[in-house]
Amino acid sequence: MNFQWYPGHMTKAKRQMQEDIKLIDLVIELVDARIPLSSRNPDIDELGRNKFRLILMNKADLADKKVTELWSAFFREKGYFVVSLDARSRNGMKSITDIIMEACKEKIERDRKRGIKNRPIRAMVVGIPNVGKSTFINSYAGKACAKTGNKPGVTKGKQWIRLNKNVELLDTPGILWPKFEDQSVGLRLAMIGSIRDEILNTDELAIELLAFLKENYPGIVQERYGVEEAQELPEILCGIAENRKCITKGGEADYSKAAALLIDEFRSGKLGKITLEKP
Repeated sequence: MNFQWYPGHMTKAKRQMQEDIKLIDLVIELVDARIPLSSRNPDIDELGRNKFRLILMNKADLADKKVTELWSAFFREKGYFVVSLDARSRNGMKSITDIIMEACKEKIERDRKRGIKNRPIRAMVVGIPNVGKSTFINSYAGKACAKTGNKPGVTKGKQWIRLNKNVELLDTPGILWPKFEDQSVGLRLAMIGSIRDEILNTDELAIELLAFLKENYPGIVQERYGVEEAQELPEILCGIAENRKCITKGGEADYSKAAALLIDEFRSGKLGKITLEKP
């Protein structure tokens, strides 16, 4: 299965971000907790050099908690601040401001020595599509999301959102897209729904997912669908089709319908808490 998904506006978004990054103190990068490495854009490290960094592992409610802890340790070791959260339910959101202040304490101290008090931290939120950026911003800003207008010395038209007295967000982050040198990255992104389903072969994707589950989470498929896991992968998919009444008009097992069902139930967490890669 070959993934190439690199829309043309990427270059423009990257240029925009290179401009914006000069104005900020902190890069807040959202990743999907089920694929913390594959949902990162490698360009962000390059662009965010010399800035304080915070990684938010979103959708942690869908991920394997033990593996999430391993990833947290992995990123901290590399010098990032890390928070696991579920932006939709606001679980884990409470600690964000404190962590931002902790991440930028050197800058706050520098400002204090120069007699600058109470200048808010300026942060930019980045992340590839479908990691929950908008949900996070809306959840963090809440109803009190006030635009503070243009700042002196800031390119005209840039809007800042004052979240509280300590933090401002730049609300025009360029969306960056991953370019996958490694096809397994594309595969994982496809599984969580970050690549449009129309350009995918759902049957192949379901077979790949079954192979991963069979090896890393044995018993999950059997428990959910009542299908014996010792069989070949296509037979497992066929069993899911029969047990879930995914049948064509001619009375045959409808593989494609069963494949879409499996992927959908994985994405929504109905198969359990699953992480697709380990550090």
